[in-house]
Amino acid sequence: MQLAKPVTPAEEFLAFAFSMKVLRFGEFKTKAERLSPYFFNAGLFNDGNSLGQLANFYADAIIASGVEFDMLFGPAYKGIPLVATIAVALVQKERNVPFAYNRKEAKDHGEGGNIVGAPLAGRVLVIDDVISAGTSVRESVELIHAAGAEFAGLSIALDRQEKGKGELSAVQEVQRDYGGIPVVAIATRTDLQNLLGRTRVNKQNGDYLAEILENMEKYAEQYGVCWFETCSTIQNRPNGPVSFVFSEQSSKAFR
Repeated sequence: MQLAKPVTPAEEFLAFAFSMKVLRFGEFKTKAERLSPYFFNAGLFNDGNSLGQLANFYADAIIASGVEFDMLFGPAYKGIPLVATIAVALVQKERNVPFAYNRKEAKDHGEGGNIVGAPLAGRVLVIDDVISAGTSVRESVELIHAAGAEFAGLSIALDRQEKGKGELSAVQEVQRDYGGIPVVAIATRTDLQNLLGRTRVNKQNGDYLAEILENMEKYAEQYGVCWFETCSTIQNRPNGPVSFVFSEQSSKAFR
């Protein structure tokens, strides 16, 4: 399938992910036992070129969002290559910041401890690929606070904009639990649906595309959480990344 020409940085990222087979369409079972019409696996950015481009998308989104931070932190394991390459990408954009990541098990020899890299200090921006249950984010926050540092925000590649166990999305739950911290997403499910909606229907992809669009809409109706102005404040759109400011009172399921 040939996607429409991207018109925003978010769509450029999604088109790139699709070209790398990181973003796929079909029927995929999620951790929540849902059948999703699409699948995003950041682990398939698995060579130097694709990982470097991914880091560049992150760096652009972080800078454009205006989130204030002093250093980066990547939770093990997927966050480790992400945080290192994003730090390099930021240097290329004239922003040099320290970074750190954690070990799953504390080291009992040498320097010891479970933090590798720069000491956790100041305002720490956590890097992850997606949020599902939010477990890695909460573990990261515990480490940050234990070091006396501040949790400044979270940057992710894709926000699926879908409900968790309750009516809130994983992103909304994190923001609710940590005082409305900024969450910067390179792209969202809404961006994906917009891109698919502009993709041309032709003999080659007509039936396939129509099925994808129908399945995406059904999935959003059943599990989606909206981010329109009635639900939250969206900053830096349509040409920049999504930086969410959560309002629990105005959150509602997308219909």
